[in-house]
Amino acid sequence: MLWGCMTWDGPGYVCTIEDGTMKASDYVHILSTTLMDSLKYYGYQQESIYFQHDSDPKHTSKLAHVWFKENGLKEEHTFSWPAQSPDLNPIEHLWHHLKLRLSLDEDRDKGLHDLWSRIEKECISCTKE
Repeated sequence: MLWGCMTWDGPGYVCTIEDGTMKASDYVHILSTTLMDSLKYYGYQQESIYFQHDSDPKHTSKLAHVWFKENGLKEEHTFSWPAQSPDLNPIEHLWHHLKLRLSLDEDRDKGLHDLWSRIEKECISCTKE
């Protein structure tokens, strides 16, 4: 499983969730690292961003609420969307394009490490289109 984010200026960093499951503590760790690194890369201040995630329990957990508050992300700038609603979730369109790009690669059967390298390369090459 992957976690990623996107901004008005382009895609953020992605990270893998090795065993395919994520707890609230894992989510907060990803916010602290991958999200914050992405914001820093684009020069965004936490107070000025709008953050959207679905209503999955780990996203709405007390631990996540505390993290958002402690890190200056305003509650009124945090939007919770219905889970399993890809048409309403902008990042699902990014995942779709990533899957299409990966499917065009003729060297698909080289293992998980190679797949991760290809995912990173494709994410870096994504644009705002």
